[in-house]
Amino acid sequence: MSIAGEMLELANHAREASRIIAGLSSGVKNELLQRMATSLEENASALQQANALDLQAGRDKGMAAAMLDRLALTDQVISSMAEGLREVAALPDPVGEVTGMWVRPNGIRVGRQRIPLGVIGIVYESRPNVTADAAGLCLKSGNAVILRGGSEAIHSNRAIGQVLQQAISDMNLPAAALQVVTTSDRRAVTELLKLEEQIDLIIPRGGEGLIRFVSENSRIPVIKHYKGVCHTYVDAAADFAMAERICLNEKVQRPGVCNALETLLVHRDAAAVFLPQIATALTKAGVELRGCEAACKIVPEMTPATEEDWFAEYLDLILAVKVVDGFEAARDHINRYGSLHTETIVTCDYAMAQRFLREINSSVVMVNASSRFSDGGQLGLGAEIGISTTKLHSFGPMGLEDLTPRKFIVLGDGQIRE
Repeated sequence: MSIAGEMLELANHAREASRIIAGLSSGVKNELLQRMATSLEENASALQQANALDLQAGRDKGMAAAMLDRLALTDQVISSMAEGLREVAALPDPVGEVTGMWVRPNGIRVGRQRIPLGVIGIVYESRPNVTADAAGLCLKSGNAVILRGGSEAIHSNRAIGQVLQQAISDMNLPAAALQVVTTSDRRAVTELLKLEEQIDLIIPRGGEGLIRFVSENSRIPVIKHYKGVCHTYVDAAADFAMAERICLNEKVQRPGVCNALETLLVHRDAAAVFLPQIATALTKAGVELRGCEAACKIVPEMTPATEEDWFAEYLDLILAVKVVDGFEAARDHINRYGSLHTETIVTCDYAMAQRFLREINSSVVMVNASSRFSDGGQLGLGAEIGISTTKLHSFGPMGLEDLTPRKFIVLGDGQIRE
């Protein structure tokens, strides 16, 4: 069978399965997710054996350490995958929820009710944990899902998919509700993106190149997240010890993820004291600093930054640093160079914090907290299906509600339109 035929068959099976999944009770869906979580833990050894093949292939190709970190299925990652499924199972089921009801002058009652989207296609790179996270959210929200991971994680994704599909089959539910594309041929993605009659939404997760490829080739609506150029603004009224802890966590804990800090903005009145302090801590942690002219004068060891550095999503232990005259300059910098992902202010000035929240319009805006919390699980959504940096139809980390559009429901007692 051709790749086009294979993808069409896969999508048709998903469409059929979606009709069954959409009608499941909350109890059945929650039991399914609990079984899936247990299956991941029980099959941890087999998953890690498959993952070892991907890790070795990555090392052979010279894959960067940060990317290998994203690829690895450690005991902690597998436990987190299972816990994420259990957290989603514990969340309220959005399907069927009536989010509003009002009465018209003629007596009819009008409301809006959440329903499943149908079939969701997810195209992603590197992180095999996405396979479980996406499956849990899609199934809990009554949707079928087609998962196409990158070739660098093909053995891991296949193994996870098989474990999760078996849990579905064991409950006499259609395994086609969760399908992993097993070919690494890129034509599979191109063919999936043509199937607008079978697939309702595409969510790409990965680098900017992948997102743009999907957006430019899809006939299906796409949730876009091009990159995460996250900023932290250290205000003149900041607690410098707090700011140091936050910046270190944002940049160093996992530099290869989209919610890591990429540009540090420091108020000019704070720079003379704070910049040497944070530069010492970051350099000790192995971070390369690229600063503006003012920053380099205060910390001469910094490499002079170029215009490209302000746009950069490094995904590595590199940080751009700029001294700004105040909030307005920080805001203008974020508006020009940001990617609408996550921005943070560190300040003890309540009024300034409130202004930052009002005037910075990225998908997540934080006060005195690490950008690493910009994550569906950390924000209480359970596992995360993705992060949208476009404002239609969802903005920011996407949880269950973002996978359930609302239909209108109308209740009458015989009214007719005159």
